[in-house]
Amino acid sequence: MNIVLFGPPAAGKGTQAKRLVELFSMIQLSTGEMLRAVRATGSEMGKKVASIIDRGDLVSDEIVIGLVEERMDENGPNRGYIFDGFPRTVAQAEALDNMLQSRGTKIDAVIHLEVDEAKLTARVENRFKEEGRADDNLESFKVRLGRYSKETAPLLPYYEAQGKLKGIDGMKPIEKVGEGIEKVLRRLNG
Repeated sequence: MNIVLFGPPAAGKGTQAKRLVELFSMIQLSTGEMLRAVRATGSEMGKKVASIIDRGDLVSDEIVIGLVEERMDENGPNRGYIFDGFPRTVAQAEALDNMLQSRGTKIDAVIHLEVDEAKLTARVENRFKEEGRADDNLESFKVRLGRYSKETAPLLPYYEAQGKLKGIDGMKPIEKVGEGIEKVLRRLNG
């Protein structure tokens, strides 16, 4: 089973993905974590990615698709993927569909964490204080949220047209959000 965890920055995708890895033995592919790892290398690519992220901009489709494909190749045949933070554009969604099709599989569900954008700001401020993540400063978050609305939210109709979109109230406590996701996945698994 392959799923996409979908929602704006700070919606809780990473938190829920980690729970699902434990419950369903799936492999989490977090583009955010991949990009932070590349950034931390200090390589030319890392510096380029850091500059893009610090501005709150999205890293190019080419770079992100390449990272995801590389990670899928490293893992080989598996029990399924949780795509966390990917795809972010229709072009990335189409590339993902093609990557999976070439491997004889597909996206089974897109879990949309529905959240209140105003409350996300408080989440980001907390996360920045607790974790000190450079991509969680308020200015870059606002840019990322605007980009999400403009460039990523258009994926909702793309997946809705495929009958794969499943909405979950992402403002509930973490455990309740997790239970809602688990219920959807257990239905898919039969």
